[in-house]
Amino acid sequence: MRTGFALTGDGGCIADARRHAAAFLDQACSGHQVPVRARARGLTQLVVSELVTNARKYAPGPVLMELRVSLRAVDIVVWDSEPTVPAAQAADPGRVGQHGLEIVQAVTEDLFIEQEPVGKRITARITLDDAPTMA
Repeated sequence: MRTGFALTGDGGCIADARRHAAAFLDQACSGHQVPVRARARGLTQLVVSELVTNARKYAPGPVLMELRVSLRAVDIVVWDSEPTVPAAQAADPGRVGQHGLEIVQAVTEDLFIEQEPVGKRITARITLDDAPTMA
């Protein structure tokens, strides 16, 4: 099961992205009997929020989001127009902000960042298994 969304990049797009993700997971559970537990649901909304926030903050223009689910995992794909590939910074408890990519890396099973002819595509995979992942 998969779906895609074009987000405007305005202030409400982050909340819209989280709502789209929740509705998508609801449909996966009810319409396709995919077992999405609370942990995976919460992590999906967290990762959607972090990736869309970064896209909105660092890239001009629209943001595209695709969600895919299988019996094993949820994939969150976010495209934006900024070609620069982000890198997680070294841990610094004194740093305020800019922890989003660190958070995403810590809670996902896999994280792929690809430069596109225009912009970049980030794919984060969250396992549907309730066991915590170790990044």
